[in-house]
Parts: sequence; C-alpha cells; structure tokens
Amino acid sequence: MSQHPRIRQKKRAFPRILGRERAFLAETLRAETTGGLLLLAATVVALAWANSPWQDAYHHLSDTKLGPLTVEAWASDGALTLFFYLAGVELKRELVVGTLSKLNEAVVPVVAAIAGMVLPAIIYLAVNLVADDGRPQGWAVPTATDIAFALAVLAIVGSSLPSALRAFLLTLAVVDDFGAILVIAVFFSHGFHLIPLLAAIVLIAVWYLLQRRRVRTPFLYVPIALAAWWFMHESGIHATIAGVALGLVTRVVADPGEEHAPAERIEHRLRPWSAGVAVPLFALFAAGVTLSGGAVRQLLTDPVAIGVAAGLLVGKSIGVFGGSWLTARFTRAELNSDLAWRDVGAVSVLAGIGFTVALLIAQLAFGSDAAQVERAKAAVLIASVAAALIASLLLARRNRAYAD
Repeated sequence: MSQHPRIRQKKRAFPRILGRERAFLAETLRAETTGGLLLLAATVVALAWANSPWQDAYHHLSDTKLGPLTVEAWASDGALTLFFYLAGVELKRELVVGTLSKLNEAVVPVVAAIAGMVLPAIIYLAVNLVADDGRPQGWAVPTATDIAFALAVLAIVGSSLPSALRAFLLTLAVVDDFGAILVIAVFFSHGFHLIPLLAAIVLIAVWYLLQRRRVRTPFLYVPIALAAWWFMHESGIHATIAGVALGLVTRVVADPGEEHAPAERIEHRLRPWSAGVAVPLFALFAAGVTLSGGAVRQLLTDPVAIGVAAGLLVGKSIGVFGGSWLTARFTRAELNSDLAWRDVGAVSVLAGIGFTVALLIAQLAFGSDAAQVERAKAAVLIASVAAALIASLLLARRNRAYAD
C-alpha cells in the first residue's frame, strides 16, 4: 500500500479576504478614501492660508482660547480623539475577529509595521546624533503612516489591484496606529498626575461594564466619554489615549440574534464625523506651515527635516518591504498567489505618507520650539507628497498590469 508524502502547506503572508470581511473592508476603504481627499483639501487650505497675506489671521485663530484650550489644541487633543477612538475599535476588531486574530496571517503585516517604524527612527537618529545641532527627541516623527491619505491614493490609482494587497495595507496601518499610540502614551506625556488618571481608568471601566451588560443608550456613553477624555487630558497623558482605550473596550462581536455589534453601529455613525470633520479640522490647524524661500533653504541643512524626510521616504519603504520579505523568506509564510513582490514594494512606498499622526508627534516633540515645529511639519508634508507621487506611479503601473 503506497504512502502519500505529507504535503506541508505554507502560511499565506497576504490571505484572501472573503465574505463579511470583504464587505467590511470595502466599506472602510470607501470611508477612508473620502477622508483622505478631505484631509488633502484641508492641508491645501492650511498651506495657502498660512502663506497668504492673511497669515496673521490664521495664526491668531489657531492661538485663540476657547475655554481651557486654544483652537489648535481643541483640534489636536479634542477632535483627533474621535480618530483615535475608531483606531482603537479597528484594532480590537482585528484582534478578535479579523486578520490579527490568526497568528499565521498576522505575522507578516505585524513584522512589516514594526520594521516600518523602527527603521525610520534609526535613520532619523543616525542623522541627528552626528549633527552638531541635531534634535534626537524627534525620532518618532517619521514612524507613523497616515492611513486615510494612503488608502485614498490606493483607491484612486489602484482600482484593479487585488483586495489582498489592500487588506495588507489596512492591517499594516492598524498595527502602525497602535505603535504610534504607544509612542505618544509612553514618550510624550508631560506633568503626570495620578488622581485624574485613576478617574479616567474608572470611567473606562464603567464603559466596559456597560458594554458587558448590553446597555445601548448614548445618554450614558457620551458623558462618560467626555469625562474620560477630560481626566486623561488633566493626567498629563495625551488626551487622545482616552479615545483609544474606549475603543478597545467596545464590544465588537454581535450576540446571537443581534444584527450588528455595538462597535459596528458606533463606527457607522462616527466614521463620517471623523473622516469629514475631525481629521480635516486637525489638518487645517496643524499643516499651516510657512514655506518661504528662506524656510525651504533651511530645510536642506536642518538635521530634523533631513531625518524626517529620509525616515519617511527611505526608512518606511525599506522597513515595510524588508520586514515582509524577510518574514516570508525565513518562515513558512509565502506571498499570496494573486500578488507579486512589486505590488508590496509599491505599497511600502505608500507607507511613507506621514500626515496626521506624524504632524501630531512633531507638535509634541518640539512643542516649545515653534520654528523647529514648523520645519519638522514642512519635512513631513514634503516627504508625504513625494511618497504619494512615487507610490502613485508604481501603483499605476501595477494596476495596468492587472487590468490587461
């Protein structure tokens, strides 16, 4: 009797996305595409306004106090919390029922995301530690990818690309967002106060218990969210962390007979506000960088600007692609049969789009030095536009190859 040799099946680096997961991915891509376009429009308005004869009005509005915070602080600490809440919900969903719930499917995008954060930081530090006027504290600026803008570019020029590649980018972005959240919480918290933090933790625990008891009324959740945000802000930890924590304790699995889980219902209602209001509002007050001839010339010699640009354009591309390739090369994972490594290379360049979180970290890293904040932001914007253009060319070529 003949024995058939045991066939060892390799794990797919980029799994096929089927059924409900495909529908959820499509809905997310549509929302993020719209958000990316609005983000770009807000950035263009901010740059035009900050470099116009009315630039004093722009800066005056940014610095205007509304209650305890300035308008700019409300945009970064307040409005952006909604964006981070949805990031927390996406991370929870991926961990429980999505790609990250399966170790063999999660390993490649997780390693790619980590490598895509570590290498830009190393490049930035290499530039700034050898320079006499280097600023090593900005190492985290080039580590974050802007998922809204990246998905917008992918949707515009990559309509014929396989869904597995888009799923990879989305998973990569979720892990990247989580890494950025940890960086902000650990390295950019100032003036720590224990009592407000404990109050925020208690409120987050109450949110969790209400979710466990299947309470649905927004009249309880909205005040809890606002109070948790305020106490987190007062604790010295960046207020957006409250949004992430609340997202992570929101229920993502529907009960038997329940049409949609709370996370899905809340996300459906809040995503348009995040994509259409919160993120563009943040960009409007974060991207207003003065780009005079003298300022641009300064960027060519400023180690912070060089480190940020090199980190986003070179570090992200090599880190994401290299992390993916090495994982597939030295583990049992393999590339999805629908994809080529050239597809992954194009998306790796796309990961160099920094915008939202990179601008936020630039503010946190150099907050006391307005001129340095401006140069760091300018480098983020220039590098992100360059990454978007290069990736668009690469993706367009791959898109034509799949369309033929």
